[in-house]
Amino acid sequence: MTYCYDKSIVKRLLFAAMTAALCLASYNAEWNKPFPPHRVIGNLFYVGTNYLSSYLIATNEGHILINPSYEETVPLIEASVEKLGYHLKDVKIILISHAHDDHCAGLAKMKELTRAKVMVMDGDVKEIEDGGVSDFHYKDMRWTPVKVDRILHDGTEVTLGGVTMTAHKTAGHTKGCTTWTTRIANRDVVIVGSPNVNDGYKLLYNDKYPNIVADYEHTFAVLKSLRCDIFLGAHPAYYNMEEKYRRLMQGGSNPFLDERGYQSYVEDREVAFKNALRKERGR
Repeated sequence: MTYCYDKSIVKRLLFAAMTAALCLASYNAEWNKPFPPHRVIGNLFYVGTNYLSSYLIATNEGHILINPSYEETVPLIEASVEKLGYHLKDVKIILISHAHDDHCAGLAKMKELTRAKVMVMDGDVKEIEDGGVSDFHYKDMRWTPVKVDRILHDGTEVTLGGVTMTAHKTAGHTKGCTTWTTRIANRDVVIVGSPNVNDGYKLLYNDKYPNIVADYEHTFAVLKSLRCDIFLGAHPAYYNMEEKYRRLMQGGSNPFLDERGYQSYVEDREVAFKNALRKERGR
């Protein structure tokens, strides 16, 4: 018996298998353990894991989700959303902090489940749509490519149900790394994308990212200019979430009100960046 194969289907299946293998290779189960969902302030909730921050902003017109994390994280996020009394199907907008797999590899699955609009900062759009292939540093970080519904730019506002999120381009960590700000319950909220210089990053003479140093310098200027009452970030460790959650469970004042903690974090990360740059320069 002779079989005829549709070459385009075979290619898609092979690409899907390769992508799945690469995603599995970069997946870190230790970063993907359930953590109790909780209210941060007003209609802003934490729905992420022990190591990967995801946030839900609930409104009467639907919800905004920031960071679907890994594809394996999506069921954990859904469970957290349900525990809070909301439904994943009501998510209308999906945002990310930056195009690394631990924050965006779940985009395709989350979009499939919610039919929400995916909105991404201009510098990260290419990576999101090619599944991480064009990342300037990582070779083994892949995910299912996702079509971006709305391309964002520095200062773009995303509005839903009376909540306005402002996208600040804080590049360097990725070319479109985004810090989100909003105002909830009369407090200024800052969700830091990432100002970190990862191990192995090349800051000088980087042909794949010539402007990386200038972008980091711009990022720290932006972060230092932001007003912050509620300090959050792409990883809970940025803002000592576990300690603050324990304090939250004890009652009293809101532990997430931490202007000084935000300032200290930005200062520390800027010093780390300058040290990394100095080391490359051999000084």
